[in-house]
Amino acid sequence: MGANLTIYFSRQQLKNKEFRRPDFFLVKNTEKKPRSSWVVWEEDGKYPNLIIELLSKDTASVDCNLKKELYQDRFRTPEYFWFYPQILEFAGFRLVGDKYQPIPVDEEGKRWSEQLGLYLGVYQEQLRYFTAEGQLVARPEEDALRAMADAEKMAAKLRSLGIDPDTD
Repeated sequence: MGANLTIYFSRQQLKNKEFRRPDFFLVKNTEKKPRSSWVVWEEDGKYPNLIIELLSKDTASVDCNLKKELYQDRFRTPEYFWFYPQILEFAGFRLVGDKYQPIPVDEEGKRWSEQLGLYLGVYQEQLRYFTAEGQLVARPEEDALRAMADAEKMAAKLRSLGIDPDTD
């Protein structure tokens, strides 16, 4: 997984200084190590399996047109998603043959990612992951907050039973 890493996909592109820097991408079956960029020819020719772009007024036109065509025609990236937080626009595309086809939404507006094995959808105005059963995937900080809340509930229960949880 990479976030805001430059993808170098040809030596000519390197000379022209025309780089692409997706907001998020996933490349499957590769060595897990820190990288400052993704250099396709140094990664056994592997391109991303999934790309997610976060749109803004300044990037929307490039992300929805030029980058979409590049990811479809050159990268052959199986799945491409974009999310425009200011207007809550969310789209997803799957490569079918040579062309991206829209990924249909379910009844809750989520789109299934075959590459992630998860749904993507908008929750509280943010792009989030959901399990195959539709459950929100918690972020690490949410898990920590939930654990703290559970610990507080347990301590309160013990106190109600006359047990002091703060003693050894």
